[in-house]
Amino acid sequence: MSVTAATRSTPQVVTRRDWEGSSFPRQVWVLTGRSMQALKDRRLLVMSVLQPLIMLALFSQVFKGMAFAPGFPRGVDYIDYLMPAILVTTGSQAAMWAGAGLANDLKNGALARLRTLPISMFSLLTARSVFDAVRNTIQLSTLLLGAVVLFGFNPSGGVPGTLAALGLALIVGWGLSWLFMALGVWVRNLEVMQMIGMVAVFPLMFASNAFAPLESLPGWLQAIAKVNPLSYAINGSRGLALGNLDLSPIFWAVVISCVIALIGAVAAGRGIRKP
Repeated sequence: MSVTAATRSTPQVVTRRDWEGSSFPRQVWVLTGRSMQALKDRRLLVMSVLQPLIMLALFSQVFKGMAFAPGFPRGVDYIDYLMPAILVTTGSQAAMWAGAGLANDLKNGALARLRTLPISMFSLLTARSVFDAVRNTIQLSTLLLGAVVLFGFNPSGGVPGTLAALGLALIVGWGLSWLFMALGVWVRNLEVMQMIGMVAVFPLMFASNAFAPLESLPGWLQAIAKVNPLSYAINGSRGLALGNLDLSPIFWAVVISCVIALIGAVAAGRGIRKP
């Protein structure tokens, strides 16, 4: 047998380094793209925009008489007073779906399949937060456009103040999304997560200065509204939109949101590693 024939008949051993997985930013990018597939559902987009517009239409009519309540700023239309609060409350409600979506993935076994891959589970949480921030931006931007076109929203702070108010609402929603993701990892049930979200968000929304000046509320409700973290965000957003710049509520709204995000990230990161 020739040397060439012997060489061909001998199997070659190919050595390679085992794949250790991609980098953390790459994982976040790919997993965010996976979550973005949900935006292809037009029904989801329509309903996510239609719901806050309906709330804005109802609240702007039901609470319109608050424009004559004690403490209401003079020369301000009620829609201009209400809209910054609607941005904050809508962003807070949208954060609830971060936890609901994560709980659904845990329940249907989607995350169980991802656990078999060499990826960081925290990259999944980060990707979910990025996706919800993008979805929240689309929702609030469309809501803002609808308020301008349909309801004549035209605050004295102009475009810069309005965009700053939008940015503050997005920060608040981003911080709360981490808290709701931690809750989603804990309950691991879509229906229970939705109920917890409703119980948590709606009392905070109505026990605040979102729809009426603080001075017009009953004494016991004033006490709650003063310590309600959502009131800081609403005051900051409203001040930016109306051109009454007060850094104190803006500062505390950002600080509280960051603290909530940190606590939620630590809790969610620990919980998601559990099978």
